[in-house]
Parts: sequence; C-alpha cells; structure tokens
Amino acid sequence: MSSSAPRPLVAGNWKMNGQFALLAEAAKLRQAIQAQPPACDVLICPPATLLAALAAASAGYALAVGGQDCHAKAAGAHTGDIAAEMLADAGATFVITGHSERRADHAETDAVVCAKAQAAHRAGLVAIVCVGETIGQRKAGDTLAVVAAQVAGSVPDGALAANTVLAYEPVWAIGSGLTPTAADVATVHSALRAQLVARFGVAGGAMRLLYGGSVKPSNARELLAVPHVNGALVGGASLNADDFLGIIAAYQP
Repeated sequence: MSSSAPRPLVAGNWKMNGQFALLAEAAKLRQAIQAQPPACDVLICPPATLLAALAAASAGYALAVGGQDCHAKAAGAHTGDIAAEMLADAGATFVITGHSERRADHAETDAVVCAKAQAAHRAGLVAIVCVGETIGQRKAGDTLAVVAAQVAGSVPDGALAANTVLAYEPVWAIGSGLTPTAADVATVHSALRAQLVARFGVAGGAMRLLYGGSVKPSNARELLAVPHVNGALVGGASLNADDFLGIIAAYQP
C-alpha cells in the first residue's frame, strides 16, 4: 500500500443474522484489536436490533458500527423503516446502501440507492454504496458497463472521500464460495477508480474502494493486495471473530 493510498477499511455485514449472544464475537474482536491495533479501520454493521448495544459497548475502541440500510427521508409514516438520523442517534457512523440483496429483494433502483446515500450524508454518516453484476451479466461480458451505470446512478453528486465508500460485490460471488480472480478484481477496481476520478477529481482518487464477495482468511491477502482495493466488505466470515481477524490480518506486515 503506497503512502498516498486511502487507509483501508474492513467492514463486516452481519445481514439478518445474530441475536444478543452474537455480541460476544464483537467483544472478542474488540479485545484483539485493542491488544494489536490493526493497520486498517474496522467496522461492523449488525442487525438494527443490536446496533445501539454494539455501539455503546464499542465506544472508546477502534471499532466503528454501522447500519445495513436506511430510508431516504428523515422521519415520517414509513412503518418498519429506519432513518439515517435514527442510525446516527443509535451510535452508527456508517450505513450500507444499495447492497445487491436490497436491490434484488426490495427492487431498489439506482435512484433509490442514491437517495439513501444522500440521506446518509445528511445525517453525518458515511455511505457504503454497493455495486456489482449478476452471473448472467458477467457471462455476457457486461460487467464493466453494469457497474459503471450503477456508480453513475447510485453515487450522489456531493460524494466526498470523507462521506462515501464504494463497494464492488459481484452478485454471483456473495455467499457462494466463488470469487473472481485477482486479475478480474483489478480490472473492475481500476475502471471504478478511473470513473470516480473523472467525475470527482481528487476526491474520487481518495475514495475507498472495497471488494466483497466470499472474502475469507484464505484469500484475503491476495484480494486486498490488488491495486485500487482499499479494503473488504465481508459477509459470513464477519460473524466469527477469528475469521474476521484473519481477514484484518491481511493488512499486517
């Protein structure tokens, strides 16, 4: 990692997993990173039911807490939704927007994702904007066009390195055990970096680009060494402190 590269971020997305007992894994994580400060920023995005408790327990530790989604509006008659301001009030500093599971399960469009990222910025949160192609799109050779269109439509005009992270997660690799090659990841991340620089200038060069999709301790060092990969968005492996620490360790000399 060059001295000018953004500080890496390793983020764990617990998805719809975990009751209060799972907070013991976060406690193990906190103890480990306190004993050996990592060479990256560390984030956990738990279910909303655990967010406030995790944020309170993590205060004073080098462990950030984030939400997995937010509504575009700050308040209102939106039963079951959570505003970005509510996440911030509960102790979150980040929120994931546009994850492929939200795009697929809830038909979220790029415009919806963009509005949620703007809401995150409004509330003082860092938006982690997710993009990625399906297996059909990859086989058709449309990967770069698909992710470029998603970035264009999902990342707000006001995005800065301080309030926006971009995560590339090939849909076909999430939870499947399959991963693209390092060369495949390099091709996409290089294209994303060029797109961000063309649109945002210096800020685009400083935004963190995460890779996600079946990241685990056994492949983390190779994937996180790819040019323009500034960290990882980790799913299943983040539910186990030892596995998550194994990914974080990819940044240790």
